[in-house]
Amino acid sequence: MKTPDAHALQAGQPWPLGAHFDGKGVNFAIVSEHAQAMELCLYDATGQHEIGRTALPGRSNDVWHGYLPGALPGLVYGLRAHGPWRPERGHRFNPFKLLLDPYAREIVGDFAWRDQHFGADLRHPLHLDQADNAACALKARVVHDDHDWAGDEPPRTPLADSVLYEVHVKGFSARNPAVPEALRGSYAGLAHPASMAHLKRLGVTAVSLLPVHYALDEQRLVHMGLTNYWGYNTLGFFCPSPRLASSQGGAAQRTEFRTMVAALHAAGIEVLLDVVYNHTAETDETGPTLSFRGLDNALYYRLPPEQKALYENHTGCGNTLDIREPRVLQLVMDSLRYWVTQMHVDGFRFDLAPVLGRGDNGFERGGPFFAAVAQDPVLSRVKMVAEPWDIGPGGYQVGGFPRGWMEWNDKFRDSMRGFWTQAAAGRPAPDRGEFALRLCGSSDLYQPRNRVPGESVNYVVSHDGFTLADLVAYDQRHNAANGENNRDGHGHNLGFNCGAEGPSDDPQVLALRAKLQRVLLASALLAQGTPMLAAGDELGHSQGGNNNPYCQDNATTWIDWCRADADLTAFTARVLALRRQALPFGGHWYSGLSDPLGLHDLTWLQADGTALTGAAWQDAGQRVLGCLIGKPGRARAPLLLLVNGSQADADFLLPAGVWRCWLDSTHPQGHSRWYDQGEQAYALPALSLSLLAAEGANIKID
Repeated sequence: MKTPDAHALQAGQPWPLGAHFDGKGVNFAIVSEHAQAMELCLYDATGQHEIGRTALPGRSNDVWHGYLPGALPGLVYGLRAHGPWRPERGHRFNPFKLLLDPYAREIVGDFAWRDQHFGADLRHPLHLDQADNAACALKARVVHDDHDWAGDEPPRTPLADSVLYEVHVKGFSARNPAVPEALRGSYAGLAHPASMAHLKRLGVTAVSLLPVHYALDEQRLVHMGLTNYWGYNTLGFFCPSPRLASSQGGAAQRTEFRTMVAALHAAGIEVLLDVVYNHTAETDETGPTLSFRGLDNALYYRLPPEQKALYENHTGCGNTLDIREPRVLQLVMDSLRYWVTQMHVDGFRFDLAPVLGRGDNGFERGGPFFAAVAQDPVLSRVKMVAEPWDIGPGGYQVGGFPRGWMEWNDKFRDSMRGFWTQAAAGRPAPDRGEFALRLCGSSDLYQPRNRVPGESVNYVVSHDGFTLADLVAYDQRHNAANGENNRDGHGHNLGFNCGAEGPSDDPQVLALRAKLQRVLLASALLAQGTPMLAAGDELGHSQGGNNNPYCQDNATTWIDWCRADADLTAFTARVLALRRQALPFGGHWYSGLSDPLGLHDLTWLQADGTALTGAAWQDAGQRVLGCLIGKPGRARAPLLLLVNGSQADADFLLPAGVWRCWLDSTHPQGHSRWYDQGEQAYALPALSLSLLAAEGANIKID
């Protein structure tokens, strides 16, 4: 590539932000409200040798810009921002530090922790550090992709039919012998036919990928020989992580990601990304100056008004991006649109999402970010999922997001865990009223705000915490390998260890654990709302009791396919097939009222067949109930969901009619051959769930 002459730089335009090739040259546009000058530094293809440096000649309000004629894609560059070093006023400009463009589409270099990365003197934190970091700094490469999508189309799965599968790209295929070794643990590994076959067999409709943005390992983890496996430490909001690619080179890695998306789409599976727009990898005031901090610290981060040398930390990660600032909001919106339009993803799960709605006085449901998404012609059409809590004041916002947003519902998680496991352990547990409330869409959270049941993401296990197998096998966390003296993660388990901590050879213990796994899965996957399954739970994956393995990039977190529980996988697939065919609960709220023909849309029953009403809902001694669904979402005949949360078998008197059992959670694969006339007692085993259908239901599974 011909070496461009940096001194030929022209004023250019203040848009689009970042570096963009127009066929004749490259336009650079960088945001900084408080900088006094902005230098563009050009490098050779390796990023090791500077080949030119000049100030960006144009400034339009808070955008610095310049146009370099003759420059081509592949050009490597960095930035140096000149301005005041006044930490007490929020300004941390340091021209000795080469900075990464926040809009970089490709990042050059391998990051290693060195003292030169810190803008402040490590011994005197309020003083500017004058060591130049250019030799070891990450740099950006100009890209101009022209990917042939070959007619790729998003599945656009309706919310009522959606089933989310939360999965780590690497952990899913890293140990799968059916995937070629060179592809394991990569985007290509997830796109491999063996991976697709499993996803299709399960019946999930969307993969929700743990972070794939370019992220860094925290310095303390590196010093302990660990990595940030989960990836919740973003630096590049437009770059797919090279760690998750089997190919080399940024263009090849972007192609591999796009090929994965297209393969999933061809299988009818949507792709959602877990995104982290609440903080960056620059951490707190003791952290490095890599990009945002050096370009305009007071613009990008929330700083305490009374102490601007510090950072508001609503994330627990040292800093908080300031979405109140229009240019920071623009960065988030531009990044989201990029992943939809250029990478064809179908939606996002937002880590610590209340941060995005934080105004001057706390969380604002109608805040600028939510308004921007609602009116955006691209983003308003894709799925948006919130992790509806952060650690700041008023940070717990389950049920508080705008209409159209889905939310992780931890009230569902805790109630279902408690109903099935705490009672089995002889502990106080949620009553039948709480169970029914969560089973039917958590109407207390969503219905008063005119939101639909599908906006509740129902789950019992996610990446954050015990796996399903460990939930019923451990009372305490076993996180010593994380290097924090077993103090990180949740302490006591809300589950039940079935009489033995950890691995066991006792057949009774193993049988009880398997039984509880199945009934928990069935509760989450059949409930009203949008179900989410954590990858590996259908396979019996264990992390050895580690409930915070964010730094375990090893066999602890990688799914061991050679030890997969075939029965549990078959059970999960059967439950999802039943959901798909019958859709027990539709996408509307149930009233419990009858139609002109006298058919109630939903009726709650006690074991003797009488209506469950009044104070009986809170009777702690009674844990058996039935849900007669007169108007299922898809089945053409009534359904009857029977629940026994006690440790004793029960006889349940069925309503009149002819009934067939399609799911028995006590069977290893969920099968049942039970078929009988109504007004007879159905033997409902302890700690079990059964789904029955009246004659005429259009259910066709083996």
